Amino acid sequence: MAAILSVAGSPSPVSRTGHLLYHVNQLLSRDGHQVHTLHVRELPANALLGADVRHRAITETAARFEEAEGIVIGTPIYKAAYSGLLKTLLDLLPQDALSGKTVLPLATGGSTAHVLALDYALRPVLASMGAAHIVPGRFTLDRDITVDGGHTALAPTAAMELRQATRAFTAALGASARGPAARATTDAWASE
Repeated sequence: MAAILSVAGSPSPVSRTGHLLYHVNQLLSRDGHQVHTLHVRELPANALLGADVRHRAITETAARFEEAEGIVIGTPIYKAAYSGLLKTLLDLLPQDALSGKTVLPLATGGSTAHVLALDYALRPVLASMGAAHIVPGRFTLDRDITVDGGHTALAPTAAMELRQATRAFTAALGASARGPAARATTDAWASE
């Protein structure tokens, strides 16, 4: 199947966004994809904050984006926008870092008031970076993600929506591999 880079944009080492991504990564792995996770918070702060695009960690990260066929981006929503940590990384990547890629944006937040942040804050940035296909993203409320002893449980509706999102992502990846005509068919299917 496809090589997927899963990007965790939360600054917290223990976050609902991280648990959500883990759940989605498991679904994608079960579908046969090869999933690798990048925790942005583990990149050197001096390279990120100093905008050091020549730093080895940043060049290696850019290479990981280039090698991936699909990108899953997970972020908490703060003040109606995706995390500043994720923004910092995206700003350091080449302008065409998502060229030809299929992208699945995911977000978590405490209120449905932030649900549009995916479409109005994150999606335009992903499109400007050349993403070939941005699958409709999913916003999951914090209260729908329960973590107990390292085990993640999702509310039934949230689990169903994430499964649908991963299926659409997998279909888009397959269509991308088959070419533009197949991608148009997948786009029509996803909009129904």
